[in-house]
Amino acid sequence: MAIRGLVFDKDGTLLDFHSTWMPAIRQVAEFASGNDKCLAAELLVLGGLDAQTGRIRSGSSLAAATNAEIAEQFAAHLGPRAPQDLVAKIDAIFCRAGAVHAVPVDGARDVLNRLAGANIVLGVATNDSIAGLRATLAPHDLLAPFSYLAGHDSGHGSKPGPGMVLGFCRATGLTPGEVGVVGDNTHDLEMGRNAAVSLNVGVLTGTSARQDLAPFADHVIDSIVALPELLGLAA
Repeated sequence: MAIRGLVFDKDGTLLDFHSTWMPAIRQVAEFASGNDKCLAAELLVLGGLDAQTGRIRSGSSLAAATNAEIAEQFAAHLGPRAPQDLVAKIDAIFCRAGAVHAVPVDGARDVLNRLAGANIVLGVATNDSIAGLRATLAPHDLLAPFSYLAGHDSGHGSKPGPGMVLGFCRATGLTPGEVGVVGDNTHDLEMGRNAAVSLNVGVLTGTSARQDLAPFADHVIDSIVALPELLGLAA
């Protein structure tokens, strides 16, 4: 069956993960630790930072979890030192800093417009909030090609559950067999599998290496720019 719809992850798929999120991640750790540098460093490593490479590990909470899950992990480590408003503050920091630092994957806007122009219905499914989704994509004119937007707070659950993809299907009238999922993390591809989509595509513009994604993906490509060729669209 031909692919008629694609559901994209946001961070690491549409946006370059490390360029976009490392400033915000450090701000979150600083706030959560009360500006204690040693404690902030502990939180970063706990959340998935590889201190040697300065990169976030594939599958870690900072790579793939919701803001509430990150706050829960940090709060468990902080105990009574945890700020009372940690979830709300993480939401605010990521929304504000993401809008300032967002860096689209090279060629993202052109390829999304090309896919939409080929009558492929496009959606975004992210473990970020819907406000964070809009704040990071709107400044780069990346919202227009999408017919469907879902965050962890949109009422469809979070990844790796199938809810956001099934919501896309309900909203567009497509079946899972007509839909593909594109993402940089195993959570994205597990979401696709759980929704029984017909195509799972991993990309290497986020936190995962090819060997991380290959067991879950039908194809692993360098970036979303390779999608038109993968889908057999004419140049």
